[in-house]
Amino acid sequence: MSPETEPLSALGDLEREVIEMFVRMADVLNLPRSVGEIYGLLFVSPMPLCLDDCRIRLNISKGSTSQGLKILRSFGAIRTTYLPDDRKDYYLEETSLRKIASGFASEQIQPHVHNGKEHIARVRELLAQHDGADKAMLQEKIDLLANWQKRAGQTLPLILKLIGS
Repeated sequence: MSPETEPLSALGDLEREVIEMFVRMADVLNLPRSVGEIYGLLFVSPMPLCLDDCRIRLNISKGSTSQGLKILRSFGAIRTTYLPDDRKDYYLEETSLRKIASGFASEQIQPHVHNGKEHIARVRELLAQHDGADKAMLQEKIDLLANWQKRAGQTLPLILKLIGS
């Protein structure tokens, strides 16, 4: 636990409510519950917390805590900080919406957008081999998918710019 503190107490009503907000957001983004819990706890905490602090305060397993911290680090929603005379990693929340959204988009959305191009190319190859009477209709649908793909690739950077910091 944090060296400057006594054992961490149970969560208060304010902390629980803030954490619940982030749990709901994590659910909307299809992220594990632990990601919302950990980010919410770090967000409302007046001091940096280590893995064990988060695990104990949230009453979740070490594996869930570790996985949640890893996910949050991967898209820049948290950062590590140094505490003198302690070798543990301590975490602080990132409060810049732009940085979080950009990191989330880079880690979670852009790979799907990029993979979509490859899938569409493969579908076009398969359609070229297709002999059915529905070939024209399928061509229209695949063109529509390609258009959606192109728009997603163009729109994502614009959305991130609009979010700002």
